[in-house]
Amino acid sequence: MPLSAPPSELAPLPRLLAIMARLRDRKTGCPWDIEQTFATVAPYTVEEAYEVADAIERGDLDDLRDELGDLLLQVVFHARMAEEQGAFTFDDVVHAINDKMIRRHPHVFAEETYASLAEQKDGWEALKAAERQGKGRAESLLDDVPVGLPALTRAVKLSKRAAGVGFVWPSAKEVLEKLHEEVRELVVEVEAGDLEKARQEMGDVLFVVANLARTLEVDPEDALRFTNAKFARRFRYIEQRLAERGRTPDQSDLAEMDALWDEAKAAEKA
Repeated sequence: MPLSAPPSELAPLPRLLAIMARLRDRKTGCPWDIEQTFATVAPYTVEEAYEVADAIERGDLDDLRDELGDLLLQVVFHARMAEEQGAFTFDDVVHAINDKMIRRHPHVFAEETYASLAEQKDGWEALKAAERQGKGRAESLLDDVPVGLPALTRAVKLSKRAAGVGFVWPSAKEVLEKLHEEVRELVVEVEAGDLEKARQEMGDVLFVVANLARTLEVDPEDALRFTNAKFARRFRYIEQRLAERGRTPDQSDLAEMDALWDEAKAAEKA
């Protein structure tokens, strides 16, 4: 006989924890939830974080509420699996972040003061560096920059770490010069038809672009999301105008679609 859901009289968070415990129950739980591991759940965690960002980008607060719930479920899921292994509990997760926030904000919870926002940021980075050293795990300054981050984001973080010890181009001008150099090297390999070397050079170009974004204080993921949305918006315009003519993009040609693209750009600027 199916078990009833944890009672609604429970406070919301304890009820969610009880729901997850029921889902993971080896005898009466959900087969799919039972078979999951940290590794299999991780992609969903990343996906939910992106869906939170998407709701924010669209300004949809109702959707944001739902997506934040989905993201919270991911935290609960991982914590439940850890508890089953005797590693840590959800409460341990909360205690850890509580302690970290207090430790990293001595200007709020202790007597330390900062003269400026820049000084506060420097203090934050110094505290993080001390935490990394205290853990004693990293042999390199770059070791604990997560490999699982989106590649552009990780490139920014890697270059930021290196910049913190002086390994950095002095200004955006020098970064742009390096970008032009890397593009020229990419052109050479493309023209030579060496696709493997071209792939490597493309990586170099993107890494320098990430450096440029960091230098200009631009989040490259945000910038690319903006451009993706712009491209999709303009391509939909092309599709709509062609539909008015009784045709689809595959029944058109580049010249016609390029002209419609220019129309879309002009309409946005009007």
